[in-house]
Formats: sequence, structure tokens, C-alpha cells
Amino acid sequence: MIPYGRHSVDQKDIDAVIQVLQGGWLTCGPVVEKFEQKLEKIVSAKYAVSCSNGTTALHLAMLALGIKAGDVVLVPAITFLASANAARYVGADVVFVDIDPTTGLMTAQTLEATILQYQDKPLKAVVNVHLAGQCENLEAIHMVAKKHNLLIIEDAAHAIGTIYMDKNEELYPIGSNAFCDVTTFSFHPVKTIAMGEGGAVTTNDPEIAKKLKLLRSHGMIRDNSEWEEVESGPWYYEMHELGFNYRISDLNCALGLSQLEKLNGFKAERSKIVAFYDNAFSGARHITPVKKLKCSDTAWHLYLALIDYDDLGKSRAQVMTDLKEKGVGTQVHYIPLHKQPYYKKLYGEMTLPGAEDYYSKCLSLPLYVGLNQESQRSVVSNLILNA
Repeated sequence: MIPYGRHSVDQKDIDAVIQVLQGGWLTCGPVVEKFEQKLEKIVSAKYAVSCSNGTTALHLAMLALGIKAGDVVLVPAITFLASANAARYVGADVVFVDIDPTTGLMTAQTLEATILQYQDKPLKAVVNVHLAGQCENLEAIHMVAKKHNLLIIEDAAHAIGTIYMDKNEELYPIGSNAFCDVTTFSFHPVKTIAMGEGGAVTTNDPEIAKKLKLLRSHGMIRDNSEWEEVESGPWYYEMHELGFNYRISDLNCALGLSQLEKLNGFKAERSKIVAFYDNAFSGARHITPVKKLKCSDTAWHLYLALIDYDDLGKSRAQVMTDLKEKGVGTQVHYIPLHKQPYYKKLYGEMTLPGAEDYYSKCLSLPLYVGLNQESQRSVVSNLILNA
């Protein structure tokens, strides 16, 4: 079976984890800090704070930016549940933003239209999701958000290694926070960089970084320069805020640190597979790859095909079942958030035509390091036969 995604782990990764197992620290040790320092360097951020997964990264970002009950957060309708749920965790409400159906991405235009539609609400922040690893025009989105005094969280769960190019051809790695306040990452096994589970938040603001570190570990302070009470001794600590146990282990970070060394190679291999698919589907009648944006030097996490199932005369379920029987795994990214029962009960029915058009056609095809040419050809031939 060819899965839609999988991790790539080699002996160097295994050796890195074994070294931690044979050392003195399994968690809260030196490898966590080494991983954070490496991530800072790769994405050109001043601070990286690691955590247990991509969802906790989003939750910590919301908390560190002071988003709370009574606030409203704008979130693209096409994204994973966590992008919106994290706002709900802190008591904020969510407004869904429509997307460009050719990319699945929120644009400056769809964002501004939604802001104007909901300008009577206490809008506080926007989550800019880099679906499949591709980023939209960050300058334009930043300009719209700042015009309306909104904080920006870039949800880069898919986008480690992606680089944004501005109108002057200046390059900005995703995570550098050139056009946002914080960036969140996920290192789930199907992502470009796998840590088993893991996440991180990057920022260039020292106060936000300090808050992130505090909240990921119970709100607990061990630095005696910040104690309110006068105590001494190695046992003493104080809890100044209600935090969480969102820490990550040295085992995860050892794997992540080893994987980060291969990021450029992983990106290049995934790009070759994307180019092969794009070329193979260029003349296909019912299949269109998502639009590729010139401003994004993309580290592809997903390969998204748009299929006209109505014209094809087959449902998506039929196509996916037929492909599975041929040994090809596929997935759907994502069901629009405003169609989820929880959010329909909370906010009522709504129509977002771009998101619904995109969802009616999208299908994620196998994309991962180690997907050989024979398997790539099998994916293409079987899909074309079914389409």
C-alpha cells in the first residue's frame, strides 16, 4: 500500500535517540535547548520555544498574545481543527475567512472582506495558515491585518522550510516572523520533519518568548531573581500563572535535531515529486493541481489535486475506494471548519463559496521522502484511469 504520507527515519536518527537513552536526561534536558537553537537558526527567528505538539503550540501562542474571552479570532475555513480550536481553548470566538479555491489559502482580499463584514465585533487576531506548505502574499495579509490592529499568528504546521519572497525578491524563511507576531510549527510523523510528536512557536519578541516558556511548564518559576517570596534552597519554585504541562522530551528533540539536518534534502526530494505530478497531470481532463504561487518557495507537505467529480461522473468516495483497491492511499485536507457540527451549533449555518468549491474537488495524493518513481507512476496511472 502506498500511503498518502509517512516519516523518513534513518540510522542517524535512531543513533541520536539512542544517545539520549544512554545519557542522563530523558526530558527537560540539554537536547531540548539544542533543538530550539537549531530551529532558530534555520528559520531566522530570535526565539524558538518547543512544546508537545502543533496544537499546544497554537494554544500557547494564543495565551502568550493575550487572546481571551470576549476576543474574536479570524481563521481560514480550510485548515485542521486545531487552528480554530486553539482560539476556543482561551475562550475567544472564531470568525471563518473564505479562501481562494485554486490554492486553498486565505488571501488579503478574503481577509479584508471578512474584517469589513464583522467590523462590529471585537476582532483581535488572525491565523494565517500555510496549507500544504505554500504561503500566500504575506506582505499584503500583514498590511490588511495591521490596518485593522490585528495580531497575526502564522500557522506553519505544514511549512517548515518554506521561504517567502517579497516584491523586491527579498527572502524570508517561514518562522522568521517578518510579517507576523508568532509562528507555530508541528512535527507530527507525516510532516516534513518528524519528531514522533512535537511542536514549536517562534517569535522575535523576548517578552512573548518568556511567556511561552512560563506557560508550557505549569507557570512555574525557578529563577530566584523573579520570586515574590524570600526563600532559598534548591527545592524552591513559585507558580505565578496557571500554566500547562506542554513540555517536550529530549527523546523527541534528539530525533527532531537529527531531522532538521536533512531539511534541505527533504524539501528538494518532495519538490521533485510535486514537479513530476504537475507534469503528469498537465493534460488530464478532470485533474488540476493546486495553483503554485511565485511568492512561495514551498517545502511541500501535501500534494493537493483538484478533481471535477461531477464532470467525471464519480464521487470522491468512489475514486478514493478505487485507488485504495489499487494500493494507493489518499486523504482529504480539509472539511471546511464552518461545516463541522460543533461550529454549526455555535455560530449557525454559513456559506463560504471559495472553501466549499475547494472542498468539493480536493484530494491529497501520496507525497513523502522515499516515494520512488515506480510508486509515483502508479499513483498517476491509477488516478488517470479512474478520472
